[in-house]
Amino acid sequence: MPSHALSSISLTVSHSPATPFDDIDSVVALYEQRIFRFLLVSTRDADLAQSLTQDTFLRAWSARASFRNECAVSTWLMRIAVNLLRDHTRTERFRFWKRATTTSVDVSDPAIHLIHLDSSAETRLIASEQLAIVWDTVARLSARQRSVFILRFVEELDLTEIATVTGLPVSTVKSHLYRALANIRARHSKATQDAL
Repeated sequence: MPSHALSSISLTVSHSPATPFDDIDSVVALYEQRIFRFLLVSTRDADLAQSLTQDTFLRAWSARASFRNECAVSTWLMRIAVNLLRDHTRTERFRFWKRATTTSVDVSDPAIHLIHLDSSAETRLIASEQLAIVWDTVARLSARQRSVFILRFVEELDLTEIATVTGLPVSTVKSHLYRALANIRARHSKATQDAL
């Protein structure tokens, strides 16, 4: 997020206790990439992810008086981002993962770079096809299953943190994660059998 995007915000606080969000520049510097990464993987649209990232920090700054240190700053920000994403997906203008525009990002492309460069061309091709199957399956999951999966395996949050971020009980988080993984395994298994 460009620092000038928040430059119009007055950071003087009158009659309210100090919060970590009073120094919004530090908060943005610490957490912007993590929030943006979650939103980019969730939306596969760089412009939308950037916009929602800015909205996350603006909303956090506006609601900073309600932050009571009951959870980590990163958890509170992630919860705001999840809620903004949920609100956005409810609108008719947003058709999740189906828009093909120049700003869309194929999340499987960066993952290809994670494959060891010394691998054979065949190994790299198989790995990239498997990653494509995983991400295609993730795109078909319900919104909650998708969010829980991304928070667990992309953001590497533990189940308690995911419960805090999503506002769901830990048992429900486990259930959504179990179903997401079962769907991914079933689709991967079917694709492997079809290839044989």
